[in-house]
Amino acid sequence: MTALDAAQRIGFPEARILIANVVIDLALSPKSNSAYVAMDKALADLKTSGHLPIPRHLRDGHYSGSKELGNAQDYLYPHNYPGNWVKQDYLPEKIRNHHYFQAEDTGKYERALAQRKEAIDRLRKI
Repeated sequence: MTALDAAQRIGFPEARILIANVVIDLALSPKSNSAYVAMDKALADLKTSGHLPIPRHLRDGHYSGSKELGNAQDYLYPHNYPGNWVKQDYLPEKIRNHHYFQAEDTGKYERALAQRKEAIDRLRKI
């Protein structure tokens, strides 16, 4: 349940306490623009490269005729592998080695994202 849902359910005047807690938490939490920057990099690639083909193993394989097109073949389900990650291509070949996300050292969450990305980068090299 979100704070907004809770506030709507309990109503005022008590809802003001929930709203105040959320406002304080958001105001004091570390800020980062790493997601924004990553999205802009990806959009710039889209603008310069145009629409690129999705790797076949990631394409929808649930409709009639999709198997004949080679869709969803050889897909490796990450959750079946240690660390919920498996080496396979997720980006089109032309931009396969492009990196978009760069974590900032702005707090525990962003550091955790950086550690996860570093672990995946190490696994990619194996």
